[in-house]
Amino acid sequence: MVDKKESAHIITHSKYKYGQDQSLKRWFKHAFYFTQPSRFFAKSDYDLIADAVKQAEEGHIGEIQVVIEAHLPIKMAFYQNPTHRARQLFAELGVWDTEHNSGILLYINLCESRVEIVFDRGVQQHTEAERWSTICQNIIIKMQKQQYTSAIQQGVQEIGSVLKQYYSDLRIQDENINELSNQPTIL
Repeated sequence: MVDKKESAHIITHSKYKYGQDQSLKRWFKHAFYFTQPSRFFAKSDYDLIADAVKQAEEGHIGEIQVVIEAHLPIKMAFYQNPTHRARQLFAELGVWDTEHNSGILLYINLCESRVEIVFDRGVQQHTEAERWSTICQNIIIKMQKQQYTSAIQQGVQEIGSVLKQYYSDLRIQDENINELSNQPTIL
């Protein structure tokens, strides 16, 4: 099991803030949110996002995984907020299991207009929270202008530039190694 305190650090910005983990209001919001990601993204947009991830991962050992989720699963929405969900997906998708502890999860929750960045301990040692906070805020601003694909592409590029700044010194023996899929995970 992943120890969240030691292996991952999370930066989050949200439109809504909840003071408690248990929330009936959150459960109702997610239970009655019927919009799917296909309303915001065409199938070709997923390929554009995958291309952005591929470009952002060039020249360093960092790995980026994008997850777009319409709403929290109904069974989890009462007990789990999007921050907890992002951490859960970070573990479930194996983002924490990269060879150099350089995995980053970019999580988008459409129902709550939340953007979460979860990163592994290797990334945490080399970066500042303010930089990640700015990336989250930039994504949210573009999404509020209904530029969803562009927002994610720009966020991925910014994440890639942070990784390149800190991880370009490490030499990659096989530059074709891709530990995580470039395709966004749609939930």
